[in-house]
Amino acid sequence: MTSRNSRRPRGLTAAALATALLLGGCATSAINENFAGVQRLTSGSVGAEIKWLNTDDARQQAQRDVEAVLANPVNADDAVRLSLAYSPALQAALFESAASSATATQSSRLPNPIFTFERLVRREGGSTDLDIGRMLGISVFDLFLVPSRLRLADFQQQQIQLRLASEVVQAATEARQNWVRAVAAQQSVQYFEQVKAVADASAELARRMQAAGNFSRLQRAREQAFAADAVAQLARARQTAQSTREALVRSLGLSEVQARQLKLPDRLPELPKTPRGEAEVAQRAMDQRLDVRLARANLEFTARDLGLSRVTSFVNGLHIAAVRNSETGEPPQKGFELEVPLPIFDFGDAIRARSQATYMASLNRTAQLAVDASSQVRESYGAYRTAHDLARHYLEEVVPLRRTIHDENQLRYSGMFIGVFELLADAREQIGSVSQAIDAQRDFWLADAALQAALIGRPTAGLTLSAEPAAAGSAGAAH
Repeated sequence: MTSRNSRRPRGLTAAALATALLLGGCATSAINENFAGVQRLTSGSVGAEIKWLNTDDARQQAQRDVEAVLANPVNADDAVRLSLAYSPALQAALFESAASSATATQSSRLPNPIFTFERLVRREGGSTDLDIGRMLGISVFDLFLVPSRLRLADFQQQQIQLRLASEVVQAATEARQNWVRAVAAQQSVQYFEQVKAVADASAELARRMQAAGNFSRLQRAREQAFAADAVAQLARARQTAQSTREALVRSLGLSEVQARQLKLPDRLPELPKTPRGEAEVAQRAMDQRLDVRLARANLEFTARDLGLSRVTSFVNGLHIAAVRNSETGEPPQKGFELEVPLPIFDFGDAIRARSQATYMASLNRTAQLAVDASSQVRESYGAYRTAHDLARHYLEEVVPLRRTIHDENQLRYSGMFIGVFELLADAREQIGSVSQAIDAQRDFWLADAALQAALIGRPTAGLTLSAEPAAAGSAGAAH
């Protein structure tokens, strides 16, 4: 019988199927390679190792590691290490990345073969004739697009790596900044507790002085107002300390029991002796920013896709199928079927125009991204340097001067040149300087963490491609 199959079979012969599976690669290998790539990308920027808890042994070991770290006061590097090795949020990102990697691997593979079978029975008079048709089809055009599919899959794997690396950097930055806020808030609580003790003593002394007739009502009210303000400041400081501590707990992914075990240092680290150089920072940013890398890869892929679209815009489909038909009383018929779409109504000019416009958009987006990256790094460095200079100014100028003034007043008080309340008034002035010094030191370490994040960058949501090449999508319309 002659084939009358109206469907357009797409499939693969056995040899071609084996080739496609080989070209498609192993999904597990791609997932592992992506994870290793993310480790390489972030090894020099986050200062900690990423751990993927994909087995029970790994999860148990992570639990033991967390308990060992929590046995001592947690420093900034410990906080980053916990967030990258234990946080459920980051683990979710790792598994989502693995799923995306498997999808990208699948997109590089050719469609499964389609086998068509026909069985037709014809009864005429007392005889019965049986017609059997078999067809195994393949889209030759899909074979032509294998290199394009592989390039797309490779670019998608790069996207997955860079986006996961950006999430890792973001998690590390949040953990470090939340640690800085929590330690600074705890340090402020300790200081305001001392302030409250001084204020309470001042208020009590004022009450006794008024009772003895040596103090006016106005003088006593001033000291009581100072004590009341100290109570409010301490309450706000304690609430801030609790909020920042809980933010750190969330960043680290600690359970309720582990959160109670969390201990922090009493003070923030000392300032570095010299700040980072601006030229060094700018060079590092251009060399390692993830968004710049992704934009360059996107531009290169779009350029290659533009060349492919120029070819496939004219002929976007070619199908061939092996046919074997059998008929009762007749020898089997063997042959093939070839199908080629004719470019009569669509000459492909719209596809070529779209590809050209896409490439120019990618080119200009990459140029703008380079401008934005340079500007963001300069802005972050400016904030970093200003925070460093301010913190250094408070620690080396303002606080020592206030301490000198306090020491001199202490000597004058010992010589009975001033009274106790003049000495307490000087202590109140010193309170603001010390509190601002703590805030300045906190702001510097926050700016330092933000600068590290700016050096690595974060890919934007706009740098994405569809799951299929443009040429393959055009071919799909003819199937």
